[in-house]
Amino acid sequence: MNKIPITKAGFEKLKKELEYLMTVAVPENVKDIEEARDHGDISENAEYEVAKERQAFLQGKIQEINNNLATSVIIDLRDISDERVVFGTTVTIEDLNTGEIITYQLVGPLESDIHENKISVTSPVGKALIGNEIGDEVTVNTPGGIRKVEIIDISVQL
Repeated sequence: MNKIPITKAGFEKLKKELEYLMTVAVPENVKDIEEARDHGDISENAEYEVAKERQAFLQGKIQEINNNLATSVIIDLRDISDERVVFGTTVTIEDLNTGEIITYQLVGPLESDIHENKISVTSPVGKALIGNEIGDEVTVNTPGGIRKVEIIDISVQL
């Protein structure tokens, strides 16, 4: 089984989500099922059906998170260098076509979130940036077309 790289912060976030599901969401769902059952005939009870669907969703989500935690390997960011783009580094690039400057942290696929400027090392942009240094021009084949970018900064943020 392949291990999936993850930062300590990403791993802790998954654990927190699992804890919330187990200690808050599941007990609330059990209560909802009990209340719906108390309303009488469950064969024609929409509240009961919704609560049971939610139960199945929650069980699936818990299993997914448990699997993700089991297959993850935490990468210690204190041991990485800022000389090259590698997993965990924060890289600032300039789009050479538009002049746009953007900063991304390269993380594992389980914690990538474009809204937080965290991209997966397995994404097209992540794959293209890995191994490069400040000043390197990189061609990135994205779903929106080919982009040329220049790496203008690399840092490690713990």
